[in-house]
Amino acid sequence: MQTARQAGPQEPALPTPVPLAPPPESATPPAFSRRIPLIVAATFFMETLDSTIVTTALPAIAHSFNASTLSLSLSISAYLVALAVFVPTAGWASDRFGARKLFASAIGLFTLASLLCALSPNLWTFVAARSLQGVAAAFMSPVGRLMVLRSTPKQRLIEALSLITWPGLIGPVLGPPLGGFIATYASWHWIFLINLPLGVVGIWLVLRHVPNDIGAERRPFDTSGFVLTAVALSTLVHGLALLGEAPGARHTAWLWLLVAVVSGALATRHALLHPTPMLDLRAVRVPTFAISMLTAGMMARIAISATPFLLPLMFQIGFGLNAFQAGLMLLVYMGGNLVMKSATTPVLRRFGFRRVLAVNGALCAVSMAACGLLSPGLSLAIIYPVLFVAGMTRSMQFTTVSSLAFADISAEQRAGASALSAMTQQVAATLGVAFGATTLALFQSLRAEPSTLQLADFQHALLTGAALMAVGAAWSLRLPKNAGAEVSGRA
Repeated sequence: MQTARQAGPQEPALPTPVPLAPPPESATPPAFSRRIPLIVAATFFMETLDSTIVTTALPAIAHSFNASTLSLSLSISAYLVALAVFVPTAGWASDRFGARKLFASAIGLFTLASLLCALSPNLWTFVAARSLQGVAAAFMSPVGRLMVLRSTPKQRLIEALSLITWPGLIGPVLGPPLGGFIATYASWHWIFLINLPLGVVGIWLVLRHVPNDIGAERRPFDTSGFVLTAVALSTLVHGLALLGEAPGARHTAWLWLLVAVVSGALATRHALLHPTPMLDLRAVRVPTFAISMLTAGMMARIAISATPFLLPLMFQIGFGLNAFQAGLMLLVYMGGNLVMKSATTPVLRRFGFRRVLAVNGALCAVSMAACGLLSPGLSLAIIYPVLFVAGMTRSMQFTTVSSLAFADISAEQRAGASALSAMTQQVAATLGVAFGATTLALFQSLRAEPSTLQLADFQHALLTGAALMAVGAAWSLRLPKNAGAEVSGRA
């Protein structure tokens, strides 16, 4: 049975800390030091690099396990599911055990899981090790941001948050070509072994330079909410992946999806009735949050999260390039992401959220469709601009929906909205991978000789993603014309 999943590089959103208890009112605001933000930034770089470096090495890893490329992508989906499930628990764990201790433990667990990935003898041990990495990463990001927030005066907050944001932008750019280089000229095992010295140094720096603090509030852990959410997420992703299989597997897939719907409904009901739920759903009633996170924004994230999953495989399987060459191709795509970052704020101030989401969403759909029309016979003078523009529009859409999400959220809703936002972003990335892999498997099964993936399968999958992106762009027109005007500076 092929279970088709893999993670592509994700667009790092602007920091949206998970709900965590503030320091005591009597605490003296600490003097600003770049030391803690730089330590956190280094660990973020290790995390984002690891989550993207595997993309171009996937065929090499699959070959060593004597497995198909699509079945190997299960390991990355397991990483993302584990991350999405445990992110909302980071606030409770930090209050219970202290931010410094939890952050150092997360780095240690991530490092140990990296070693287990390198030592894995088969697919299923590799999947288990990647799941363990996802659990560790779920605590590294939100707790790292917490330490920066608690150690930084308000007037220096933008500077501190900028320091921890840039590694998340650079990691996805360097990851694919570096992974391809290692897989082509060394061994894929080194992709994970390079984390070992980085992790050891990171733990030492955290324990030496970060002060220990435990939140003033200790909330009871919402066990029922955690279990219901975990069941809903895992069965949803597994069911979507099985949809691309043979008819018998598709019947099983619908059973898994039914379990996902039922458990998701129970999780929602529980969150609405529980006095201290793991997920506070009040933000869903705010139109700008709902559209940017759960409807138009969710469709956009799924579509453009599928693209960096599909492209490196298309370049290797459809174009016949090696892993390093495919990584260089994706470097152009992610370079467009990075270049567009500086233009996002002026564009939003000039045109506003509604117009940018609709127009840029349409451009994103067109550029994704153009990627689906690429072929080995085309000149690089055509391929590179298409990839670069696709990366630019992807970046603009990601940043716009992330910024709009909190435009109308009240102060008492921010904590729950932050947790819900962090989880939905991870879920969208996971569903994007499942969407891309499922469409690949479906188009492969429709061919007369579906024994192996062909270039046409990737082209059809990208065109399907472009159609989903177009639907999301049209849905964003439901926003009022002045949506998010205060945030964009157009009030």
